Amino acid sequence: MDQYIGKLLDNRYEILERIGSGGMAVVYKARCHRLNRLVAIKILKSDLAQDAEFRRRFHDESQAVAMLSHPNIVAVYDVSHSDDLDYIVMELIDGITLKQYMQKKGEPLNWREALHFITQIMKGLSHAHSRGIIHRDIKPHNIMVLRDGSVKVADFGIARLASAAQNTLTQEALGSVHYISPEQARGSYIDARSDIYSAGVVLYEMLTGRLPYEGDSPISVAIQHINSIPLSPREINPDIPEALEEITMKAMASNVDQRYISADAMLADLEEFRKNPSINFDYGDVDLLDSNDEPTQIRKAGDTFHGSGSAAAARQTTGNVQSRGSDGAEHPRRRKSRDDEYDDRYDDYDERRGRSDRGSPIPVILAVGAIIIFLAGIGYFLWVSFLGPLLNPDIPLYSTPSVVGMTLEEAQNSSTILENGFTVELEKTVESDEYPEGEIMDQSPKADTQVQSGERTIKVTVSGGSSSDIKMGDYENKKLDEVKTLLESKGLVVKVEEQASEEVTKDYIISQQPEEGTALKAGDEVTLVVSTGPDLEPIAMIDLRGQTLEQAKKWLEKMDLILGTPVEVYDDVQPAGYVVSQDKDPNTEVLPKTIVNLTVSKGPDPNAGATESPEPSESEEPTTPPTESQAPSTSPSPSQPTVQKTIRIELPSDRALVHVVVTVNGQTQYDDTVDTVFRVITPPLSAPEGTMQAEVCVYLDDQLQSTTYIDFVK
Repeated sequence: MDQYIGKLLDNRYEILERIGSGGMAVVYKARCHRLNRLVAIKILKSDLAQDAEFRRRFHDESQAVAMLSHPNIVAVYDVSHSDDLDYIVMELIDGITLKQYMQKKGEPLNWREALHFITQIMKGLSHAHSRGIIHRDIKPHNIMVLRDGSVKVADFGIARLASAAQNTLTQEALGSVHYISPEQARGSYIDARSDIYSAGVVLYEMLTGRLPYEGDSPISVAIQHINSIPLSPREINPDIPEALEEITMKAMASNVDQRYISADAMLADLEEFRKNPSINFDYGDVDLLDSNDEPTQIRKAGDTFHGSGSAAAARQTTGNVQSRGSDGAEHPRRRKSRDDEYDDRYDDYDERRGRSDRGSPIPVILAVGAIIIFLAGIGYFLWVSFLGPLLNPDIPLYSTPSVVGMTLEEAQNSSTILENGFTVELEKTVESDEYPEGEIMDQSPKADTQVQSGERTIKVTVSGGSSSDIKMGDYENKKLDEVKTLLESKGLVVKVEEQASEEVTKDYIISQQPEEGTALKAGDEVTLVVSTGPDLEPIAMIDLRGQTLEQAKKWLEKMDLILGTPVEVYDDVQPAGYVVSQDKDPNTEVLPKTIVNLTVSKGPDPNAGATESPEPSESEEPTTPPTESQAPSTSPSPSQPTVQKTIRIELPSDRALVHVVVTVNGQTQYDDTVDTVFRVITPPLSAPEGTMQAEVCVYLDDQLQSTTYIDFVK
């Protein structure tokens, strides 16, 4: 068992369970006893906590991020040090990472969905940048997708600490190299535009379903960010609108001066595109390569080209990127069209400049320079990967543990994994008849592979179970009828047991067997325990007619019943202030806390010429329960045409279920427990035709929420 489970930090945060682990910290679910809410706590790993300077920066950075407050940023509540532990208290997110969301989709996102996500990401970045905070590690793994489709950016400020704690590009880039900006890859000065580049790569991946650069090592991917041009998104997915492609490629411009100057600038273009998807931004001066000569435009074949000899150099260094698909195989036709495109553009450029010779030495110089940069990158990669370890035997190597056959949670909490500094990440989930659901089928790198310190991340493939299996869902607090119909439609046998409950609404499920996630087959039995409501003794309703309203109220309080909003009517029999009728008939059984609606007399109708009724005499408290003989009851009015109306009721978001009661002139016309997932309900109401100013009362969980007046005039 994890040593921190059950621990109470600062006499406030009780650690409940472990929910994740990263290179710097372990994340736990916890309860804040002071505010009675669930939170997430990141506890700094012990090897980093021993560095006093790192701890100081950890607190400074975290406190700066705690000042951020935006709906698209995961909130930081607290930063503290307790019992030799350094930790951050954050908002607990009910959702999954954008990376997991894309993996579940298994295909490129619809461009409208990608636009929805990137807009929220950029809003969060805009807020942080306006306060001088740069994220430095924007990637789908750090972006949370909530159940309502909203997005929150996580781990602000942590990336700076991560880079400070590591000392080689390989170590820093392992989890993020596919998203780092060219200036990060070179170790140059970075600013807010580095986040914009990384956000552009995230948008590229959402739209195309693939990363702009792939490689056998972090170094090779980093070199491509510096020297290469990715395939345009529309070459991979022609359904992407041209304007959205232009926004993506401008955000990914290698030259920071040709990138969006700010997150707000990119948001402005995203908003223009949202209003008019056919807009043409014409970013003709965007250069994907950070070169000093004339910029290379982001254009498709057939467009006019404005460039120089850098095109040839770029072709030498990036031809393999542009001419290979995701499977690594060459596509000669693509490469030929790309080369012809560059040549055609180059000729066009010469003609416009009024010259046709190509004798200038500039292209040759640029080509040689590009080759030198490429060879230098290869040399650096060889040194880091091979020669360095050979010449410096002090660099430690680690043997990769085997995690095949474990569950993901078992692997992440394995003592072998934790003691050797490895982390385990889910890469994908696939169906399997060989491995049980949830069991790891494959891992990369393979077991016993020797890796360096910064390469201790194991990516795993997890079995999703057999395609013929039926997965048991979480049906607690769901309505029995709906769940029973669903399970029986899948061929399962449903057994229902009843149990009284004060917490779960009547006819809703208290518990289930088997538990959520269990694999079942048609014919298997499922047991659902359903609530019969509170185990309360019913009360015999008394007759309140002929009592004053004050007396009736006291009787209802004694019986643990609730008085609804009284409705006043003219009455020739009962004096003003006396009860004319009640919606719960005498001698019928009602449960405690039931709402009782009363109709109270205003006296005779003055327009009918009746004399004014005497004021009611109030006694402190009735001595005996009223009986039917104390006052005559009113008979219902004869039937007459009715008018139908509806009322719009917004449901609360702080609970899963809510009991809704709607009365019209004191008569209950709607009484049901509904799921708040519906947000709004519009129950039907009716009243006799010609009813003026009918009083409509709405109760949520027996609490009066609103009183309105509706005309039922046809």
